[in-house]
Amino acid sequence: MISPRTPVVHLDTSFLIRALVAGSEESQKLRAWLRQRRPVAVSTVTWGEFLCGPLGEADRATARRIAHTHVPVGTEEITEAARLFNHGGRRRGSFPDCVIAGTAIVSGAELATSNAGDFERFVDAGLTLAA
Repeated sequence: MISPRTPVVHLDTSFLIRALVAGSEESQKLRAWLRQRRPVAVSTVTWGEFLCGPLGEADRATARRIAHTHVPVGTEEITEAARLFNHGGRRRGSFPDCVIAGTAIVSGAELATSNAGDFERFVDAGLTLAA
């Protein structure tokens, strides 16, 4: 049983895609979290990126079961994303990652990613990466 203090794990798009590959490192981590009854969620930005595919209906249905909690992006999350964008050097094309990271920070969640290099620059700004 998990403690009420156990943080939710937000999955980023790369992690969610790779978690659907049987035997992948991401699949193994996700299965361990689910066995531990660790809460798993995705931001609505992650979900939107995931749905851009390409993916089959079976993958979509599996992802829906795994990450059935979709955290909406509102004013607080966007404000945090803008802070991260400026903090991270205003990199062109990086704003979606800033929104995903900002949503995790505002939610008090850890972020699981397959592209740690895209998110490590936000750790000193309050992001916690899932191990």
